[in-house]
Amino acid sequence: MPTVSAYGAKSATEPLAPLTIERRDLGPHDVLTEIKYAGICHSDIHTVRGDWGRQPYPVVPGHEIAGVVTEVGSAVSAHGVGDRVGVGCMVDSCRECANCRRGEEQYCLAGATYTYASIGKDGKATQGGYSTHIVVTEDFVVRIPEGLELDVAAPLLCAGITLYSPLRHWNAGAGRKVGIVGLGGLGHVGVRIARAMGAEVTVLSQSLKKREDGLRLGASDYRATSDPDTFQQLAGTFDLIVNTVSSPLDLDAYLGLLATDGTMVHLGGTVEPMPVSAFSLLSQRRSLAGSGIGGIRETQEMLDFCAEHGIGAEIEVIAAEQINEAYERVLASDVRYRFVIDIATL
Repeated sequence: MPTVSAYGAKSATEPLAPLTIERRDLGPHDVLTEIKYAGICHSDIHTVRGDWGRQPYPVVPGHEIAGVVTEVGSAVSAHGVGDRVGVGCMVDSCRECANCRRGEEQYCLAGATYTYASIGKDGKATQGGYSTHIVVTEDFVVRIPEGLELDVAAPLLCAGITLYSPLRHWNAGAGRKVGIVGLGGLGHVGVRIARAMGAEVTVLSQSLKKREDGLRLGASDYRATSDPDTFQQLAGTFDLIVNTVSSPLDLDAYLGLLATDGTMVHLGGTVEPMPVSAFSLLSQRRSLAGSGIGGIRETQEMLDFCAEHGIGAEIEVIAAEQINEAYERVLASDVRYRFVIDIATL
């Protein structure tokens, strides 16, 4: 098995550091990608620090991967050497359940194989994109259109599809009013996608400090949720609210912002339970829902949509030696809006 350079965590309490990891030998349906850029997702931090449970250390995070194909297996037909490609949050699934057959591998009933900290079909832990190369079966590799630079495309492999999927599923578009809770790594992409779909977009943020950015990205309104008047003035306004924050919210207050038949969709991996009154749902036939990422087919659709509309993430490119500092800045909300690692610095 070939070895590659990587950056990862040996335990939940140690800083990330250089590692050498093994990649599997290329199989008939495998694609070897030289990674050029890898985005830093809040999920990376939760995972390596054990916030979501015990992990198979060492863990090399990274599921926002953009690079170039350097070798393909003998039976690969979807990709060729030199192609610009991406790998997102999944690298495999059972392929057989109803959800997989429907193109929704993210909801694989047997459990999808995630890009890192997951156990693959070979019984070994997967390792992610903070590395120089990755081997993935061709069905879980997507094409990055020429209209997108690799660095700004990388975060779309998680942040982009995480927003695109619920916006598409709940019919964001012309004549629909959409609220985006939080203007961070997810939210800033969500504003741009929802606006490109034709929706009228309002950012609901704790404060107004990013108001100028929100309006520039395509929001028509920007409101501070720390102001109680916001919830009175916007009551019954939205057809769809997409919550991108990972901290507990007063769900009853936010549900009150929905119009009749409106839906609030939760995206953040919040560990703490959030209570909700049944009457917040009964009133005006409102719904509370959740959404994961998207399937491979929808991820490709999202990338094509973003290329068509000139949508990339707003990024700060860093060297590998800055990863630990970047983690602390993410936790302090000190990034506009996504850190992307230049893998050449490994």
